Amino acid sequence: MKRTILFLAAAALSISASAEVNYQTIPCPQSIVFDGSGKSALLVKGQTVSYPAENAKMWRNALFAQEYLGLTPEVEKKKPASVSLTLGLESENPDAYCITVGKKGIQIQGASESGVFYGIQTLRKSIADEQGDTIRLPWATIKAEPRFQYRGTMLDCARHFFPVEFVKEFIDILALHGVNKFHWHLTDDQGWRVEVKALPELAKRGSYRPHTILGSNLGVRETPPTPLYDDTPEEGFYTQAQLREIVAYAAERYITIIPEIDLPGHMVAALSVYPELGCTGGPYAVKTFWGVDKDVLCVGNPKTLEFIKTVLGEVCDIFPSKFIHIGGDECPRTRWEKCPKCQAKMKELGVKKESELQTYINREVESFLASRGRELIGWDEIVNGGLSDNATVMFWRGGDGDVVAAKQHHRVINSNKWFCYLDYYQLEKRETQPLAFTRYLPLSKCYSMEPVSPELTPEESKYILGAQCNLWTEYVSSPDHAEYMLLPRLAALSEVMWLQPAEKDFGQFKVRLAALEKYYRRLGYKYCPHYE
Repeated sequence: MKRTILFLAAAALSISASAEVNYQTIPCPQSIVFDGSGKSALLVKGQTVSYPAENAKMWRNALFAQEYLGLTPEVEKKKPASVSLTLGLESENPDAYCITVGKKGIQIQGASESGVFYGIQTLRKSIADEQGDTIRLPWATIKAEPRFQYRGTMLDCARHFFPVEFVKEFIDILALHGVNKFHWHLTDDQGWRVEVKALPELAKRGSYRPHTILGSNLGVRETPPTPLYDDTPEEGFYTQAQLREIVAYAAERYITIIPEIDLPGHMVAALSVYPELGCTGGPYAVKTFWGVDKDVLCVGNPKTLEFIKTVLGEVCDIFPSKFIHIGGDECPRTRWEKCPKCQAKMKELGVKKESELQTYINREVESFLASRGRELIGWDEIVNGGLSDNATVMFWRGGDGDVVAAKQHHRVINSNKWFCYLDYYQLEKRETQPLAFTRYLPLSKCYSMEPVSPELTPEESKYILGAQCNLWTEYVSSPDHAEYMLLPRLAALSEVMWLQPAEKDFGQFKVRLAALEKYYRRLGYKYCPHYE
């Protein structure tokens, strides 16, 4: 990267002061080579962009070029268009692209349709600072491909509900940053956000709480000391029609939505509707404060597995994702220890530890998902007790969990909280920031993340599929606040996902970030303008 930047600085002098675009975007292409002629191609609003005939995805890419660049889509003809979108780039990485700006105009070629889409995004960001109907692009060849196949971001809509319009905008932000996986956290103790037609009361009642605790309540459980609540009900869920609409919206942008239905813990919202699924029988109420709750699904009740399969069956019908996320984190066993049904189930299974009840549930769910052609993914707690080789672990707790999982030949998504949790404060002076989780995660720390531990051998490193950042929303209740917590830290993590370690340079990244922030402002995105 440093060598490329030096070349670019020299090349910029040779092409004259009229060069008006900057190909050094975020994430930064691995190669930007100017031809040295000093010539430029013109990108004129309204000119044609061609695409291969009878390719629906490329037609959609042409529509994105129309939206982002002001071009007019046209089926590929013998006479070359000013901008052409083509396939056929030789690369084993389907997301690879090459932009060629030269005598024949502007060509964006991809190893697949997704590669073309990422090339369009790079060109879009290259001219983001320019105004007017005509833009001069210096002749150059720009090449890039992402380091990881899995490049994810999670949004928690269980703690606070976000409208469909914002979820789509969130997806647009992910596309702008080259993210291709949207992990959607849809259920938790504080709200159930998915319509299940076989269980119509689940979302209707489980999505509502009368109020929410004010401020941070770390350490608070069932009897908060001197609790203070707001006077605003929190409610809302996504109908299956809305979920399918959002899935299609994301797919057009080459983003796969991975739904999360957290189980067997974080289930109080569901228990409030179906108390018979809990060990005590309730009554339960949707939680109005945060933390880990000891009330979880009763593994000894045969109706529990029936409930899980009903829910996940409809989830599989809605979401075509290969991965279905079952959470699996923070599941206390306190209720299981005293529950006659759970103890009887342990005897039936021939196990002696309550933790093995969760292993039993995990394996049953894994088998069910496999029958639907899907694969289980969960937080790193699921690896305790053992899973099949098909399970994928989302590492979040820090420590060496990613190394342990990869050495056991589990596929791993690195989502280490110390680098990837965007609900943490961005600035050390917390009094200047909106309320957030107590920890501190500056932009520089995000950028320093290395998803592949040096403790892994080259063969073991292959099990690290990629990285993911997470936006939990206990303290994030509005779209503006969500964007503020996301940006610009997502930009830093996008380079973690796209660039090799040797290509990263935080000082140079900050220079490029200034241009991207101008684009944020043009698009109306909220972001943290100061960073450390």
